[in-house]
Amino acid sequence: MAYDDLRSFLRALDREGDLKRVKAEVDPYLEVGEIVDRVNKAGGPALLFENVKGSAMPLAMNVFGTDRRLLKALGLRSYDEISEKIGGLVKPELPQGFVGLREAFGKLGSVAHVPPKKVKEAPVQEVVLTGDDVDLDRLPALFTWPEDGGSFFNLGLTHTKHPETGVRNLGLYRLQRHDRRTIGMHWQIHKDSRNHYQVAARRGEKLPVAIAFGAPPAVTYAATAPLPGDIDEYLFAGFVQGRRVEMVDCETVPLQVPAAAEVVIEGWLEPGKTLPEGPFGDHTGFYTPQEPFPALTIDCVTMRRRPLLQSIVVGRPPTEDGPLGRATERFFLPLLKIIIPDIVDYHLPESGGFHNCAIVSIDKKYPKHAQKVMHAIWGAHMMSLTKLIVVVDADCDVHDLHEVSWRALGNTDYARDLTVVEGPVDHLDHASYQQFWGGKAGIDATAKWPEEGYTRDGGWPRMVMSDPETADRVTKRWKEYGL
Repeated sequence: MAYDDLRSFLRALDREGDLKRVKAEVDPYLEVGEIVDRVNKAGGPALLFENVKGSAMPLAMNVFGTDRRLLKALGLRSYDEISEKIGGLVKPELPQGFVGLREAFGKLGSVAHVPPKKVKEAPVQEVVLTGDDVDLDRLPALFTWPEDGGSFFNLGLTHTKHPETGVRNLGLYRLQRHDRRTIGMHWQIHKDSRNHYQVAARRGEKLPVAIAFGAPPAVTYAATAPLPGDIDEYLFAGFVQGRRVEMVDCETVPLQVPAAAEVVIEGWLEPGKTLPEGPFGDHTGFYTPQEPFPALTIDCVTMRRRPLLQSIVVGRPPTEDGPLGRATERFFLPLLKIIIPDIVDYHLPESGGFHNCAIVSIDKKYPKHAQKVMHAIWGAHMMSLTKLIVVVDADCDVHDLHEVSWRALGNTDYARDLTVVEGPVDHLDHASYQQFWGGKAGIDATAKWPEEGYTRDGGWPRMVMSDPETADRVTKRWKEYGL
């Protein structure tokens, strides 16, 4: 089973020796980031900093820094468990597309128990601070990289709702602490919360916002998942953890937050109120520039009696983003197959920030099949931000980058097999010559057919393979060779 809250998961890690309590005083200015980055890249344990300079609140870091820990937090043996469950929900008779998952949730009795559950009392509201008692300096924000524009909360789960439809959104955005009562909201152009803010501004209304820290692991994961706007993240979190997420009404804004969170900050966004946000050393491994973003005024902070804060360090891969990205890759394979049934498997390399490159295998059935799949991917929800698509045959292991590169480098005539287009790119993409859109490429690394213009004598060559009988005999005799 998934863990009900962050602290119970940390206790389990502590018992297993996979949590290191750091009792020495640490500075959130650069020092914590340097420690966490080293431990993460070494595959080390989760960290609980018990003495953070300037704050009485312990800081949990690198909590999901390995696949093992994230799987344990979600109560899974492998990422394929959820992938298989999703695949079983999305039936062929349901409408095609991502909406199929939402309709499956609503129609199938087997998941009727997972919608969020409202409660009246919550651990996260044991302490309530308002007015002059609100002081964000009490929360350990991180100044991670030397050229960052300030201190940031990197794992705050941001809650908003559409001013007209009431549909809520749960997202994960970096949050710059401007002062003791003001937070910068880094809402990128493609994000649902940004759309909520724009609708509210058009109506001349303030937008209520609530940000939760230290939520149950399944909720934290759901906030990172690129769900379509009409799928409730809390429904997905309940589906992942196998039971309903308990929610409580906020104290000062008309929103609900996870009852088992550690800290919640509540406030309102005024239309048009922005402040310079950034620079920030982002998950791309490069600094993103300073830009104006909405500035949230905090009116209320609720927390447990002895709260802790959870954060992450992002930067040059690998980081804690890795396991979260791999979970999303596996979880959403069944949904991608609904939109593009041609796909056998896919892989989003962490070194590409998960969205810059997609390696896709197909069971090729007709000429230029690879190109059809490329364009389908560029039209599929957030996969539209993919900058490089490499299409290989079904017998290629897309997770074996050595095999993929062998195919991509050897199976291509770039005058014919390279597709170059223009389209939207990620808000954080620094390589495009203008913001928000740029060039993309697709590489057809499949075996080519005569119908595609490959007419050389003998057709496409066969790959070098071992003789099966000899290979089997050698396997059986291997110990005899003394090797």
